[in-house]
Amino acid sequence: MSDILEKFSLSGRTALVTGAAGLLGRQFARTLGEAGANIVLADLDFSRAEAHAQSLRQEGIRALTVKVNVTDPDSVEAMVAHTLSNFSSLDILVNCAALDPKFDPEHLDQQNANAFENYPLKAWQESLNVNLTGVFLACQSAAQVMVRQNAGVIINISSVYGLVAPDQKIYPEVDGKKQYKPADYIVTKAGILGLTRYLASYYAGTNIRVNALSPGGVFNGHEPNFHDQYAEKTIKGRMAYPDEMNGALLFLASDASQYMTGANLVVDGGYTAW
Repeated sequence: MSDILEKFSLSGRTALVTGAAGLLGRQFARTLGEAGANIVLADLDFSRAEAHAQSLRQEGIRALTVKVNVTDPDSVEAMVAHTLSNFSSLDILVNCAALDPKFDPEHLDQQNANAFENYPLKAWQESLNVNLTGVFLACQSAAQVMVRQNAGVIINISSVYGLVAPDQKIYPEVDGKKQYKPADYIVTKAGILGLTRYLASYYAGTNIRVNALSPGGVFNGHEPNFHDQYAEKTIKGRMAYPDEMNGALLFLASDASQYMTGANLVVDGGYTAW
């Protein structure tokens, strides 16, 4: 039996991370690179992703960047082709790209403060396109490679809000307008869990594993009152730090979780435990 730490090594493997310029995407790219993988950072914001890739390369991590629109099948296929042309394999896919509503003046009028009764159809459709269809397209394109390899790992990033409904009381007022966590975010994150289970069962009998990771709230400069109210709903009594999903992500990506597929790993500080 090999040493347990060896099972966490990703040496010689190639990992593709969508949404790699985001808060968790940057963390995940670094984590996978530190574990020995070649990293492809994919994001619509190429400049931010490339800046992070440069910092990783300075640390000795093999990292490259590709611009992708996850709602565009051609763009997604080009992303996968770019990965193969540079690293010849695609062993790990992390679907991290997502839209999350922002409580700022730019979005207040556009999304009617996220109230369900008059939530814009355009905003709903944009979320479904990015958060769910984007995951579908990336999985579909990557799976073609993984089937040929007869090996691969797919990790879809969901959320505790894929499991439970948000407590709308904790969302703040902005410019005198009550804000809400919108329906589309919850629906798409729940849909990711269904897609994950479907793909895991679809690839039964192969060496392709598909799991989900569901983070709780991760602190990112949130308004203090919101942070405190959210923290009270967790057993740990706080929001997560951005690096606290990294261990779970590496576990799912590596051979340490080789008996796991179709599962959802929840890292939420106890938010859903009571």
